[in-house]
Amino acid sequence: MTLHFSVLASGSTGNAIYVETEDQSFLVDAGLSGKQMDALFKEVGREMKNLSGILVTHEHSDHIKGIGIVARKYKLPIYANDKTWKAMDGLIGEVPVDQKFTFEMETVKSFGSLDIESFGVSHDAAEPMFYVFHHEGKKLVLITDTGYVSDRMKGVITNADAYVFESNHDVQMLRMGRYPWNIKRRILGDYGHVSNEDAAIAMSEVAGDNTKSIYLAHLSLDNNMKDLARMSVSQTLESRGIAVGEQLSLFDTDPKKPTILTAV
Repeated sequence: MTLHFSVLASGSTGNAIYVETEDQSFLVDAGLSGKQMDALFKEVGREMKNLSGILVTHEHSDHIKGIGIVARKYKLPIYANDKTWKAMDGLIGEVPVDQKFTFEMETVKSFGSLDIESFGVSHDAAEPMFYVFHHEGKKLVLITDTGYVSDRMKGVITNADAYVFESNHDVQMLRMGRYPWNIKRRILGDYGHVSNEDAAIAMSEVAGDNTKSIYLAHLSLDNNMKDLARMSVSQTLESRGIAVGEQLSLFDTDPKKPTILTAV
């Protein structure tokens, strides 16, 4: 069995990603209710009681809403860095001490056959970080909730077999939309979210010979559309010499429906 994953839910209403190998299975964030999480797991034919643990990226509610509920119900370990633990205090309810573990930024933890690498991103949270999963020569990168993709991040995430990559908004839709200016400024800023075009430029710079699939994630319900994101990213990648559909494939994610459990 190789490395498999499913983007269970992705968007401003809630985020959760499932990753498994033959001997390990992790949930990255749980930004939906416990009931919703149970339903999503059933859709991909898995059970949360079998999880090895929950990895936290940052403390925003669309990433942690169900973490406390799920962890207590199934007695699961939770992994987060110190600053995120402090920021989550009071937001996820009481978690038994023996279920609380520290996973600091820019470190690697090994769980059986799976190595998980953490790296920092640029977002308006205490100490936001995302993860790279390494298993038997395969590499899966999760990167959303960042205002830009720095050279440091690119060095960590380069040439992965698969990416779950933020493509949050279309700049024109955001600028012309109903959000107040302070929210628009936050999203467009260095600690907000990457646009379709900026995400595609970063994708073109990190995609390598091994890269076969990119899942466009964390799309704004108000300031983006699946077709628009896919078209915008495709055009930018094509303009930079990457043949979409030949060298690599683009996939949608959804705020309510999981992607098919797929091998990396």
